[in-house]
Amino acid sequence: MQLAWLIARRFRKGTAKQGFLSFISASSTIGIALGCAVLIAALSMMNGFNQVLQERLLAVVPQVEYSAVEGALDDWQKIAKIAREHPQVIAAAPGINSTVMVQTQSTFHGIQVRGISAEQEQKVSDISNYVSNEDWQRWQQKGGLLLGAGLAEKLDLAVGDSVSLLTPEKSERGFRSPERVRLEVTGLFKFGGQIDYQNAYVSLETAKNELSFASDVSSVRLRLKDVFSAPAVAREIGNQLPELVYLDDWTRSHGHLYRDIELVRWVVYLVLILVMAVACFNIVSTLIMTVAKKRSQIAMLKTLGMKDSSLLQSFVFQGLMNGLYGVAIGCFCGILLAQFLPDIMLTLESWFHFELLSNDIYFVGEVPSEWVWGDVILVASVALVMSLLATIYPAWRAVKVEPAKALHEST
Repeated sequence: MQLAWLIARRFRKGTAKQGFLSFISASSTIGIALGCAVLIAALSMMNGFNQVLQERLLAVVPQVEYSAVEGALDDWQKIAKIAREHPQVIAAAPGINSTVMVQTQSTFHGIQVRGISAEQEQKVSDISNYVSNEDWQRWQQKGGLLLGAGLAEKLDLAVGDSVSLLTPEKSERGFRSPERVRLEVTGLFKFGGQIDYQNAYVSLETAKNELSFASDVSSVRLRLKDVFSAPAVAREIGNQLPELVYLDDWTRSHGHLYRDIELVRWVVYLVLILVMAVACFNIVSTLIMTVAKKRSQIAMLKTLGMKDSSLLQSFVFQGLMNGLYGVAIGCFCGILLAQFLPDIMLTLESWFHFELLSNDIYFVGEVPSEWVWGDVILVASVALVMSLLATIYPAWRAVKVEPAKALHEST
């Protein structure tokens, strides 16, 4: 093996002195390096979106929620108690949900209003992190409406303004007639995306007394240790509840975002294999041309008694050198690119005056990135395996060289 490694190094140095062959060899190394760097950055971006989904979006939207079939829950405290006994549940909080119309002059906008207890809501939601301390304190003290910043801007509303809400009220005949209620906007929250345009919060007392959503709590919201266990946890707890409820979890309302991220991740994996295969074709070309150029040297080595296995190893080692150099350079550059990807994208946006992710549409305003060693090892392993496979045919061609014929052709 030591002899095979020595010959591989000598052949590689000889290749570096030949212009066109040197160019093909360098292009294979550069191609593998670029492929590794780009793919590590792409996988890191997918990890970043996945992390933002868990830490931001799923910290605001309900992870699991049980809602009354009609009106209010019979005993929400018992439902919360049963839920808290589950090992995956961190906390449970009551709420009252309803869809209302916001009226401004001649226009109407439908929004989701949730009546919450500020103290208990903070155990299951991070909504207070997206409200200024001043607005949060004011809303807790004065009540009123905690409105999304996007909707407030669209309706030209500010803190201190009053707004009319049209709420459904059930009549004696069973029909729902709208009731007009005016509330003061006492605070704004700015999360990003459509949540800022579709959601608002009021206190439980306001929801019960002024908005007539329900006579009491109509839903219980849960926060989980593992958000991906939400469907199973929702079913397990739901089977233990003493009353009929509507069961909901984040995979139904926002699961498409996670599925889109996973779909892109699998596409990246497919691209990983294809990019590496294209880059490794240059290794095949380099080694085949090396075999053609070194036929006489190969013949001499075989005449001197070099085993076919050692000759095979020497060409495998030569191809792996290109792969190893490319993988080392590519992984190093990929980690750097993934580490500074958000800053790079923000710089490009400022230079070329474009916005890649709009806060009005997405729940994140910048490209996130989170690289992990597992992705780096995966990319490096695939690149090395593809490099190894690329050496098999040229090495086999070198072994099949006939010494007498090759030496005769060289004379």
